[in-house]
Amino acid sequence: MTGTPLLPPTPSQTIGPFYGYALPFTGGGDVAPTGHPDTITVHGRVFDGEGAPVPDALLEFWQAGPEGTLDGAPGSLRRDPVTGAVIGRDGVDFTGFARIPTDADGHYALRTLPPGGDAPYLSVCVFARGLTHHLFTRAYLSAEPADALLAGLPPERRATLLALPEPGRRRTHRFDIRLQGEEETVFLDYV
Repeated sequence: MTGTPLLPPTPSQTIGPFYGYALPFTGGGDVAPTGHPDTITVHGRVFDGEGAPVPDALLEFWQAGPEGTLDGAPGSLRRDPVTGAVIGRDGVDFTGFARIPTDADGHYALRTLPPGGDAPYLSVCVFARGLTHHLFTRAYLSAEPADALLAGLPPERRATLLALPEPGRRRTHRFDIRLQGEEETVFLDYV
């Protein structure tokens, strides 16, 4: 193999944490237009297989709009016209996309509008140290098995996909993500 050039490893061949560099942006978790009366908060923590919080994960969320449409407005990555620096969202348009890093306690918070449809859910993509490929899951805002995915899961596995309303906190849902272990979140495999 002499003379064969070595190629640098791709991101999926390395183990982070490197997701916090250049990927998060200002207002990344603020999908709902500023001051919108229907805004909900979905928050939680990301845990590793031993139950410890993951302080350097990055979560991406995609969702339908309140009417059930998938045509969010552009605006997630506005740039300063002079410097070219990312300045974040415009605060007016619903984009349907969020990118949120976890904090030192593995916590994240998303402020969005409730997705429309028969089985309202948020699509979630998880990037974290130790993962050579990102993981996909869903956060359902209703416990009713209104679609084939939820209906096909046993109740204890179905529970890992539910963003539960928090008692005493109007319009706030809790959705924890467990990467491994007994209560591991159901992850989806797209082929």
